[in-house]
Amino acid sequence: MIGKGGYAEVYKGRLWNGKSVAIKRLTRGTPDEMTADFLSELGIMAHVKHPNTAKLIGYGVEGGMHLVLHLSSRGSLASSLYGTVFRGSRECLSWEVRYKVAIGTAQGLVYLHRGCQRRIIHRDIKAANILLTEEFEPQICDFGLAKWLPEKWTHHTVSKFEGTFGYLAPEFLMHGIVDEKTDVFAFGVLLLELVTGRRALDYKEQSLVLWAKPLLKKNDIRELVDPALGNDYDAKQANLMLLAAALCIQQSAIRRPQMPQVEQVLRGKVSCLKCPKRCRVPFFTKAFREELLKAEELEFQRGN
Repeated sequence: MIGKGGYAEVYKGRLWNGKSVAIKRLTRGTPDEMTADFLSELGIMAHVKHPNTAKLIGYGVEGGMHLVLHLSSRGSLASSLYGTVFRGSRECLSWEVRYKVAIGTAQGLVYLHRGCQRRIIHRDIKAANILLTEEFEPQICDFGLAKWLPEKWTHHTVSKFEGTFGYLAPEFLMHGIVDEKTDVFAFGVLLLELVTGRRALDYKEQSLVLWAKPLLKKNDIRELVDPALGNDYDAKQANLMLLAAALCIQQSAIRRPQMPQVEQVLRGKVSCLKCPKRCRVPFFTKAFREELLKAEELEFQRGN
């Protein structure tokens, strides 16, 4: 066994040709519920094909319901970011890798929200559900809670409480509403984890979002960046990741950007934001003064 969740266990297995694979086996629920969950996840994964999503190889039904996936050699982002201590110290994930994971995960979510034949809401974006390849390319996995969003629908209303505390958007907690902005909020939490090296919910059940918001208001980057990195990080990229995180974790879903905008912000294209002056992120104008001036010039030129 290499992983365990509320509804499934994941094992390392081997195919007849010697190839190592990950096998997800459903373990919880009535037979009817397990069958429905299995067919739902299988149906979604069969339609998902992107470098930043997990690869489905096949499935099995003998001895239980199994999904067979490519095995990610480096395990999950959670295990790399919060891995076990070795000889008194923990190996620190480099800034280059953290930024690469942020960009790649954003690309994967843009694909799920915009690039598939039908929109997909993942609903469980978290560090444990981001796998890393040998080259540290992130892959979104575990589509057990994922939902198709029909073209003419704006959202789903879910009566059953599912998900991971620390990543859950306010509108889901209060009203059971899930849409693309649910994933955007969770991605914002993930960005904070990458920058700070802290868990979404620590062992004292302190929320990373609640801890980070006052520091974001003060633009206290040094206090936010993982101490294990020291000065070995790119300050501009850190600002971009924190800006994107601050936009994603806003209380109001309407004010959160869509994932294509989030990806652009991470790449430094802050001019993609509508009405940047009215962007309610306290450190925005201070950290990105030059970019704002350029965006204003472009807007003025278009107007003339």
